[in-house]
Amino acid sequence: MKDMLQHLQVHKLWLALIALCFVIQFLQLDGAFDRNLIEQGQIWRLLTGHITHLNWSHFWLNMGGVLMVMVFFASYQSSAYWLGAMVFIALLSSAGLMLDMQLDRYVGFSGVLHGLFIIGARFELRRYKWSGVVLLVLIVAKLIWEQVFGAMPGSEEMTGGRVAVNAHLYGAVAGGLYFWVAEKFVARSIS
Repeated sequence: MKDMLQHLQVHKLWLALIALCFVIQFLQLDGAFDRNLIEQGQIWRLLTGHITHLNWSHFWLNMGGVLMVMVFFASYQSSAYWLGAMVFIALLSSAGLMLDMQLDRYVGFSGVLHGLFIIGARFELRRYKWSGVVLLVLIVAKLIWEQVFGAMPGSEEMTGGRVAVNAHLYGAVAGGLYFWVAEKFVARSIS
């Protein structure tokens, strides 16, 4: 029964995220990561840039990724773990974008998704080694492709805008770092 309640709690988190992103998109609220506005003190944009989307196509593409994380990985950890992961990845990705200086404006959840998929793949390695290996190889190959050749073919047409491939890289690195830190913290607290 406890596992079932935890499973429901975790799904509530993901559904609440989708609902929040939907409301922001529907109302066309501008919470974009905007370097100039952040430097003027609007630091909330370090988070809201990740839940704001360019258009409906961009929104649905990202929410499809959120649903995949929810279905395949959410049950591996608690809602608090996943919420912490999302905030950590978003902030670290935003810090990377601030230091990067290659773009002044960014929207979308894809950077965070890359981090969540890294975390999910690491958990997957424990239960289903081969699917975890395949997922990690695919994510790393995609990141390498994007760093060498740019956005995946067709992705800019699907989203209707330029793909910020460095946000994907920063998100993936942040996800790996979050997994590692959480593992070290949990291991220390148990011993």
